[in-house]
Parts: sequence; structure tokens; C-alpha cells
Amino acid sequence: MNYLDRNEFNFKPSQKVIDTIKNFDPEMLCFYTRIYDEGKKSIVSVRLSEIYGVPEEQVLIGYGGEDILKNVVHYYLSTGGNNSIMIPEFSWWYYNRIAGECGGTFKMYPLYETEDTFAYNVDEVIELTNKNRPRILLLASPNNPTGNSLTPEEIGRIMENIPEETMVLIDEAYASFITNDTAYIAPLVEKYSNLVISRTLSKFYGLPGLRMGFGFMGKGHEGFLNYANKYLGYNRFSEAVALAALDSDDHYRKVAEDMEWDRQLFKKELGSLPGFKVYKSVANFILIKYPTAIKEKLQKALAANDYKIKFMGDKGLEDCLRITLGTREQIQFVVDTIKQAAIG
Repeated sequence: MNYLDRNEFNFKPSQKVIDTIKNFDPEMLCFYTRIYDEGKKSIVSVRLSEIYGVPEEQVLIGYGGEDILKNVVHYYLSTGGNNSIMIPEFSWWYYNRIAGECGGTFKMYPLYETEDTFAYNVDEVIELTNKNRPRILLLASPNNPTGNSLTPEEIGRIMENIPEETMVLIDEAYASFITNDTAYIAPLVEKYSNLVISRTLSKFYGLPGLRMGFGFMGKGHEGFLNYANKYLGYNRFSEAVALAALDSDDHYRKVAEDMEWDRQLFKKELGSLPGFKVYKSVANFILIKYPTAIKEKLQKALAANDYKIKFMGDKGLEDCLRITLGTREQIQFVVDTIKQAAIG
């Protein structure tokens, strides 16, 4: 089966990851890590501290980015007497669910369709946050499924102009596809105590099955850290593989660059067809508006060849497809199949 509906990784792991898995000593699993004796969470949080220039105590580790998001939302909506969160209008449905799990309420703020993308209206986000004063403001950059992102300058402007009691949670699961520049993170978490940035090894590093997420947060959140951190450490196998992945940036950067071929093919082959619109993407997926009259025909053609893409059902995006960027062979087949369904 060719899964192009879940934003997974259709390429090979780096050789360092493969070698680490092959050479892992199973006896390491017989003992807890001793890193907590040093007052640190994990050998991974130590390495991330070195890479990103953020103090280790402000580095978060979780069971995938999902775990970071859930811990932040559950904790902060359950403390402080304010259980409201603001989330983007077109975004991952999971944000709503985790808020509801802890009795939270949510309000959506709009994203705006422009010529070939979607965008945050930063001034409006600031205005609505000051008006509603939510416990959490959630930003996704890049956003799933629309693929648009915020610049570091825009993030700084939001942080500077909203209430300090509002926690800002930025889901950056796909951020490494935009750029390898992460120098903005350390100054932001140093300056703003109410900021949490969530990342993962699932997307850029192509290891969703490893379930390893990480993040960074501002100072002064001992209560949250006691809630979220694992006293006896983390999975030692996952730690070893994570370190190998973090040391393989060149491999994964090459994969990310290869995905540009996919984007250009979609734009070239589908962008001018009647009823189609190919949105700009800075993630490992692309959003495409299509004529829904071909939906059933397209679904059958893809299923007959063991392919799955995401037929969007979100309000306002019912006429869109979200397709994970994969190998050239996979994407060529999907493009050809869509064209065949559209023009016969």
C-alpha cells in the first residue's frame, strides 16, 4: 500500500539510523538510563540543548510531538482557572479533541486564502487574543493541512503584543522542511516565558514509528515539567536512534530538497486544469483544490492500485485533496491518475 494520506515518510532512513538499529545492544534495555542522576531528562535533551542553544531544563521530550501537544494543552487548560484555547480555523482536528479531553473550550480564528496559499493575519490574531484572553493560543507553522507558515519576525510580533498569561503553543512539526535555520528559537524561549515550541522526529527525520517528539519552552514552569517529565528516563532504543537521526541532517535535507520535484510536478501538470488549484506548500504535503465531480472515480482508481491520499472533509476544504510528498514514482502515478480522472 502506498500511504500518501498520513504525512509519513516514503523514503529510506539515513545510514546512521540503519546502522544504529542493527548494532543496538539489547542489554542496554535491562537498565534505566542514569542521566536523571545528573538532573537531566535524556541524552536526547542534552544533545538538543547543544544543537539549538537552549538550556537543557527548557528542552521537552515526549512520545512524539503528539505527546508534547497533549501535555501542554491538558496541563494549562486544567490549571489557572481558564480553560479556553484559540486554534486556527483550518488545522489538525486533533487540537480540538485534546482540548475537549480535559474539559477545555476552543474558539477558532481565521486563516485567509490568498493567491496560491493561506495566511495568518497577524494583526487579527493579536487583536482576537487580547479580546478573548485565552489560556492558550495555538499556532501551527507550517499549518496542516494548508501548508502556510509564520516567520520568526511574525512570531516575535505576536509574543510582544498579547497578554503574558496566555501560553503560546507553536506546533512546528513540519518546520524543518522550510529551512535549517533554527537560530530564532533560543532567543524566543529566552525572552518569553509563556512560549512553547513543539517539534518531532516524525516528519523531517522520517521516523513516525519511533514516537519521539521534542520541544522548547520559556522559563519558570516547574509545575508543568514535573507533570510532563519522566522521572526514570526514556526509551533507550528510541534515544539511540534519535541521536543518529539528529546527526544525519545532510541525508534528510537531501530528501526534503527532492520533494521540490513533487511540488513542481503538481503545479505543472494540474495547476492549469479546469477546477484545480495547487497551493504553495512548505511542508511534506501539498493541498490541491479539485473538481469534486471526479471524487468517486478518483477514489476507485487509486484504491485499485493500492494508493491512498487524503480527501478533505473539513468545513471550507471539502473540495481539496491533501497529498503526502513521496518518491518520484509515487507522485508521477498520483498525478497521472488525477489527470486521467479529470480529463479521461
